[in-house]
Amino acid sequence: MKQSSHRPPQAAHKAQRASRKPQRQEPEAKPRPTGAVAARTRLGDRWHSWLGHHREMAVEALRRFFAAPLASGMTALVIAIALALPAALQLGLLNFQRAVAGWDGQPQISVFLHKDARDTAVQSFAGELRADPAVTEVTYISPEEALREFQQASGLGDALAGLGANPLPAVLLVRPRDTASDRLEALASQLRDSALTDAVVLDMAWVQRLAQLTELGRRLSAGLALLLALGVLLVVVNTIRLHIESRREEILVVKLVGGTDAFVRRPFLYSGLCYGVAGGLLAWLLVSGGAALLSGPVSALASSYDSGYALRGPGFSYLLALTGGAALLGLLGAWVAVARHIKAIEPR
Repeated sequence: MKQSSHRPPQAAHKAQRASRKPQRQEPEAKPRPTGAVAARTRLGDRWHSWLGHHREMAVEALRRFFAAPLASGMTALVIAIALALPAALQLGLLNFQRAVAGWDGQPQISVFLHKDARDTAVQSFAGELRADPAVTEVTYISPEEALREFQQASGLGDALAGLGANPLPAVLLVRPRDTASDRLEALASQLRDSALTDAVVLDMAWVQRLAQLTELGRRLSAGLALLLALGVLLVVVNTIRLHIESRREEILVVKLVGGTDAFVRRPFLYSGLCYGVAGGLLAWLLVSGGAALLSGPVSALASSYDSGYALRGPGFSYLLALTGGAALLGLLGAWVAVARHIKAIEPR
């Protein structure tokens, strides 16, 4: 029996719709690029890469510093000694200025009166001086007050108590209005001409000498600091130069693969920074140890003069100043050494 060649109506209808439907064409595959491809890097990627390399170089510099403790320690100790000398001198000047801070820096004339001068004549003379327009203030110190002050300041109370009479005269402390040298000398000459005056002392001369001595010490400290800072730079430059020579082959390889001078320079800058920080810390320890050794004798000497003065050692501000200054010197020395020697190492 023959099968019928006619399809069912539903199947024929589906076939007719499928034949009318347009066929979707597959997109042609793009050809893949061959050879080297240049990819764009974002600014954030460059920033993270730059920070990552700085972090690596800092860790590597610390590792190299502690890998040779003897050589690194000797270099840091030389830097510390060079920094400790001007720092100790500056600290001594600060303590000296603090010790004399209680002294009156204003010009003052001490007028010592005759011992046989009467009180009424002395009071009249003091009144005339107070009325003088060239005088700002007049202070009267009686012989009894002068003796008490001398006993407290000198510590010779028992010896003075054995004296039969008070050897000290009355004193007038005259503070002039004009501080010019010629006016001070003219006023002192006028006071010497008085019949009640035994001696006149211009205390401004001692103040001027003290100020000149302090200025001399300050300039000496500044000159010594500049000279020894130059010595620190030379030490760092020589040390970094030796590091560069020992890593010459490594620098050549880095430059062959495209490393820039900044890339090559970075680890040596961190090495100089390590030497500077270590030298600054050691310098602070040296100055602190010296202050601790001298604090006892200074306190004992001050106690013998009935003074509560105590030597002040280097505090946290000194630590920051020494460490920061030494770090800058180490960084500057490393930069000078690298700028001079890195460019001379080029692949051929």
